Amino acid sequence: MVRPHSGYGGWRGGGQRRGREPRQRGPGGKPKPMPLPDGRCNPLCPYFRCLNNALTIVRKPSHGRMQRVAYCRWIGDECIGGSCQYASCALKALLPDGTCLYAKEREQARKEDIEDIEKELMKEEEEMSKAERLMRRRGYMLDEEL
Repeated sequence: MVRPHSGYGGWRGGGQRRGREPRQRGPGGKPKPMPLPDGRCNPLCPYFRCLNNALTIVRKPSHGRMQRVAYCRWIGDECIGGSCQYASCALKALLPDGTCLYAKEREQARKEDIEDIEKELMKEEEEMSKAERLMRRRGYMLDEEL
């Protein structure tokens, strides 16, 4: 008797192969740039390029877990990212100091959002103070006066 093929794993019931977790995608289904939290260029970003063709991604154990690490075959050590003279970005977002332009744009957008929220709060406080003054003129008691 012949069993039907059960996917990855051959005829011995290997089961389905688990794929990697999906990369974060931006608008249009393209991968999003992945700068480091401090704004520096990340060698694991999908747009990072090594002009020396020496970049390779290896899995390295760290604290009991396998972690992806960018490795430079030219110097035989971990990649130093945006500070390397052979580093490049496919989106031309690598700045001369080794930081990512997208990280700076994201930081600027956050600051603008905070400023917008502060402006809205100031407007609401002004409207509330106007309403309180009007209520006092009309003789209504406020909770603060009790």
